[in-house]
Amino acid sequence: MSLVSEAIDTIRARLPQLEYRLNEPMWQHTSFRIGGTAAAMFIPASAEETAALRRVLWETGVKPLIVGNGSNLLVADGALDIIVIKTGGGLTGISLTGETEITAGSGVLLSQVANFALEHGLEGLEFAHGIPGTLGGAIVMNAGAYGGEMKDVVAKTVSVSAEGALVCTIGDDHEFSYRHSRFSDSDELIVSAVLRLSKGDPAEIRGRMEELSKKRRESQPLNLPSAGSTFKRPKGGYAAALIEQAGLKGYAVGGAMVSEKHVGFVVNTGKATFSDVCAVMAHVQETVYRQTGIRLEPEVKIIGRP
Repeated sequence: MSLVSEAIDTIRARLPQLEYRLNEPMWQHTSFRIGGTAAAMFIPASAEETAALRRVLWETGVKPLIVGNGSNLLVADGALDIIVIKTGGGLTGISLTGETEITAGSGVLLSQVANFALEHGLEGLEFAHGIPGTLGGAIVMNAGAYGGEMKDVVAKTVSVSAEGALVCTIGDDHEFSYRHSRFSDSDELIVSAVLRLSKGDPAEIRGRMEELSKKRRESQPLNLPSAGSTFKRPKGGYAAALIEQAGLKGYAVGGAMVSEKHVGFVVNTGKATFSDVCAVMAHVQETVYRQTGIRLEPEVKIIGRP
């Protein structure tokens, strides 16, 4: 019996109330629609369940894969001897906890948080309305678009350490930078966050959200599965511009292709495999590096290797 199998049995025995799924297809949990079968997926319904789960995993020596909406993940095919913690199950509460303050679970979709803010006449989250990820995932990578970033609105987070301890992070201690936060380099799992916004006119907020949605529809390949921007913005330039200049628009391997609508996206045209996407990404990196000396760094998180 593998270490993962032993951990699954231990979790089920010690936390019988915890929702779980065995042999869970990961393609159903990623926006790329790619991924093999995880040995088990656990879906905690509260911070307390999350902490208890993490304590058992710590004791068994198994490091889990933490998944929100899977909008920034590329997961390997085949049988995966891993345990997944899914935050989008029970960690989805959202409430107004101050005149301009929203508290939400890490599994809440960003679009839901943005709509909640709109309903209460709060501005500052318009940029997040079209980002397909969860609140927790967005904080981890300091997601942003159209001039806005999570660092502009996140005031406090509550997370659970790998050992199962609750951790509170406030203000500058989040260490936000471009597509990065203190959580990017840690094993902590965010369970909730407090967002500080500003009072605004609902009609104007809705107008800005609609305007940004229109821009996304016109410029991004939203009709095909992807993980959003495939590469981070390099210093002093833009990944999409470098890829375009390298003549890689439409470059494809199997079912994976550099989008013809927005070259910053690698898309799944229907039956792309993990290896297909990795091959396209590697070719893009090698070609751009050969032509410019700039090494593009993946923005998508890759689980496994071909």
